[in-house]
Amino acid sequence: MFDDLRSVSNAEDTLFPPKITLQIKGKLFALDQPWIMGIINSTPDSFYGGSRIAGEKKAALEKAETMISQGAHILDIGGYSSRPGADFVPEETELKRVISVISGIKERFPDILISIDTFRHRVAKEAVAAGADLINDISGGSLDAQMHATAGSLGVPYVCMHMIGQPQNMQAFTAYDHLEKEMLYFFSEKLRNCYKAGIKDVIVDIGLGFSKKLEQNYRLIRHLPYFKTLQLPILVGLSRKSMIYRLLKTNPEEALNGTTALHMAALMNGASILRVHDVKEANETLKLYKQLYT
Repeated sequence: MFDDLRSVSNAEDTLFPPKITLQIKGKLFALDQPWIMGIINSTPDSFYGGSRIAGEKKAALEKAETMISQGAHILDIGGYSSRPGADFVPEETELKRVISVISGIKERFPDILISIDTFRHRVAKEAVAAGADLINDISGGSLDAQMHATAGSLGVPYVCMHMIGQPQNMQAFTAYDHLEKEMLYFFSEKLRNCYKAGIKDVIVDIGLGFSKKLEQNYRLIRHLPYFKTLQLPILVGLSRKSMIYRLLKTNPEEALNGTTALHMAALMNGASILRVHDVKEANETLKLYKQLYT
């Protein structure tokens, strides 16, 4: 049954995914076309220097304005680097890094959607109060037992990512008997908990680079249609990651070309949201994809 995952969806289903809607603070949004999520890291140590603003409100507003003008649908604000081996960040430090940035962006650009990139329920709660519209949790609720209940009570969409372990040790958990099948079971369990907690809208993130070997990341992009069986939006975050620059023997700063190539592959295989550092280039890729297939 699982030998040839490419047979899960036919070509038409892959290129034209069903319309999916998100309820965000009383407004209904249709994900009938892929969205772009721009990354703003309010951190000093994220793996790609071009995404860092280190908690500076002015820099955040400038980056937000640029990304919005380039076609971002969502801005993803994070204050805790999730790169492999990342240092532990105290909760108060994370809050200090993100809350003023979120409130500042929302005040200046009230119509832009903002997601808070955190696995802590308190940070999520205060971020939503400051203006965030979605919660993006790299742990799918595994690192904070109160996250699902908090997200449910806040009534905002929740991004549930696949990761085993935590950023400090996740690359020790890359052994799978069957990668896609085990991931689907992971999502099934998480979704059960999400719905029980009252979360209405869930977006799944396959977690490229998290608890995955290089070749497993490429396998997941190739087999992305398999996860369409969940009938939920699929977020793909591969921008400038090591799966690109290690294969090409370069570095994050020189990984834009490889990122663009894989973004097209992800779109062709059914990605609903691309989480990116480079909004302009991602939007150009999206326009070319739409010209080819719509």
